[in-house]
Amino acid sequence: MTTLRIATRKSPLALWQSEHVADRLRLAHPGLRVELVPMSTRGDEVLDRSLAAIGGKGLFLKELELAMLRGEADCAVHSLKDVPMELEGPFALPAILARADYADAFVSNRHARLAELPPGARVGTSSLRRHAQLRARRPDLLVSDLRGNVNTRLAKLDAGEYDAIILACAGLQRLGLDARIRERLLAPDWLPAPAQGAIAVECRFGDDASAHWFAALDDADTRTCVEAERALNRALHGSCHVPVAAFAQLSAERVHLAGMVGSVSDGRLIRAEASAAASDTDALGQRVAGQLLAQGAGELLQGIE
Repeated sequence: MTTLRIATRKSPLALWQSEHVADRLRLAHPGLRVELVPMSTRGDEVLDRSLAAIGGKGLFLKELELAMLRGEADCAVHSLKDVPMELEGPFALPAILARADYADAFVSNRHARLAELPPGARVGTSSLRRHAQLRARRPDLLVSDLRGNVNTRLAKLDAGEYDAIILACAGLQRLGLDARIRERLLAPDWLPAPAQGAIAVECRFGDDASAHWFAALDDADTRTCVEAERALNRALHGSCHVPVAAFAQLSAERVHLAGMVGSVSDGRLIRAEASAAASDTDALGQRVAGQLLAQGAGELLQGIE
């Protein structure tokens, strides 16, 4: 019996996502044995500084990729929003699963909506993208950095360290914590991270023996949308920790892409959107990125430390 080894972070959400992929694989290939290889990453271990300060969300991938190169794992499972726009080294993404809820979640124990927070309320988030949109919508709020896994962040909210926090709806739902979502922050007013809500499988480039197992898991419509979103971020030379947002929707073989670049310092938001054929996602991402740059997005991105 063939065994496929999945490298995964040890956080509850990462383990859920990896087990979800494992279950899908077992269902599609009854003769396949799937094992998880839990690992700790630098992104999980360094919690006293922001992700931007220590190198971004790519830190969540490095150890998993090294495990694949050492032959200790055959593939890795990630939240696609954490995957750099350009994979470093000999890696590929053979499967992108059907996207779950794309939206951000407003989570609070005392307030039902973001608009109901009192002036000066403290809101926690580790995302510059979320910070910029909070600053634009509610410049009277105090936005503070918030690191750790989903349960750690909720515990800090419950301990009274924050009046509210912003998390991804998909992560809460996957952990059975739907009840903590007080308000879904929806497009077009509030945009998610590129590829938010999608799970991706990464393997070594050219490892056809591993990659072929994942063909049944790949969702073509989701791949089309997230490729447009990631193309926009790539064209902006953005990473996973800059205030760039993007959301694509597919309808009748056409993709509509909305993009945004924000400023944490003054809450300025630059927006653009366009549509194209579903087969033209890379050019669409570049077009919307060009519109953003023409409005001054480059200056905002260059101002990030």
